Amino acid sequence: MERIYVIEDDENIRDLLKVALEGFGYKIMAYEAAEPALENMKTEKPDMAIFDIMLPGMDGLTAIKNIRQDSKLKNIPIICLTAKDKELDKVIGLDVGADDYITKPFGVLELTARIRSLLRRSVKKENDDLYTIGTLTINPSTREVINGGREIELTFKEYELLIYLIENSARVVSRDELLNQIWGYEYDGESRTLDIHIRTLRQKLGRIGTECIKTIRSVGYRFVRTGE
Repeated sequence: MERIYVIEDDENIRDLLKVALEGFGYKIMAYEAAEPALENMKTEKPDMAIFDIMLPGMDGLTAIKNIRQDSKLKNIPIICLTAKDKELDKVIGLDVGADDYITKPFGVLELTARIRSLLRRSVKKENDDLYTIGTLTINPSTREVINGGREIELTFKEYELLIYLIENSARVVSRDELLNQIWGYEYDGESRTLDIHIRTLRQKLGRIGTECIKTIRSVGYRFVRTGE
């Protein structure tokens, strides 16, 4: 049974999430604030965490940043739960290390679909072969991404997106396919999730990200290996 930490200061939403997700077979640890959740993670590591951004004391963004800086916790899949729906807020959440976000009000079925997708993809690959593209080296067994000798900190979703594009570099991958394969839900015509992740992935990879991750207008994206 997967253990999920829910950190939400609104008691009604917190209780709703606990009851609903337990109904889907998850073990839920619910917290009103980030500090006790982070403390308990040290002894009882969760399989996933859902953080509200606006929390009393330490805010959710700071908590996520702390998790990503902890070598024992940094690979935990994280979803941001927030009432804010502005693109800037989503970008900030993804930049500090969130793998996905969902805005209030939200549907429980959509949230559980995203949870299943993240948990399914959190199982580490057993393949020890390295991906090497120019100055970029990726170790699937450790999920380490090295560019020019420097380790690049990618979120869970950014890493999965990069690997999927690399493994399908022989063709253009459509937007719908990426959303279905990486997020596990259909594009609703308004979500900027994919665009935001592509943007931050390019920024983190620097020049090689700009050169290799190509936008194919009105279709999708393609990873072009250096030299092609």
